[in-house]
Amino acid sequence: MSDSHPILFFDGVCNLCNGAVQWFITRDKSEHLRFASLQSDLAQELLPPAGIDPSSLSSLVLLEEGKAYSKSTGALRATGHLGGIWSPLATALRLFPRFIRDGVYDFIAKYRYQWFGKEEACMLPRPEWKHRFVG
Repeated sequence: MSDSHPILFFDGVCNLCNGAVQWFITRDKSEHLRFASLQSDLAQELLPPAGIDPSSLSSLVLLEEGKAYSKSTGALRATGHLGGIWSPLATALRLFPRFIRDGVYDFIAKYRYQWFGKEEACMLPRPEWKHRFVG
């Protein structure tokens, strides 16, 4: 794929993940980020060469310039692309040790289906957001 935009891969059936994608879309005024589900063919194509197993659905994955960032680092790097107050906030949160950030991330990921539910199929983006989804 020749697109220079970072791609945020997410669990397409997870309600929390879908809510996170909507959160990113509404705050990404420059429309820099692109989105694809971990269940997509694009994830199967692009993530294994970057060292990520797309069948492991417990993490958001940001693919940026051929490098994959997962868990809290992926989420914070994606947040850094939003501009405004979000960029310095993401930078500040990255000062916390990764094992602490990822520990909180893993705890939430473990219970996300119980707390937020899941769908039978991947979400369909709103028509006005469709151009932001790849794969």
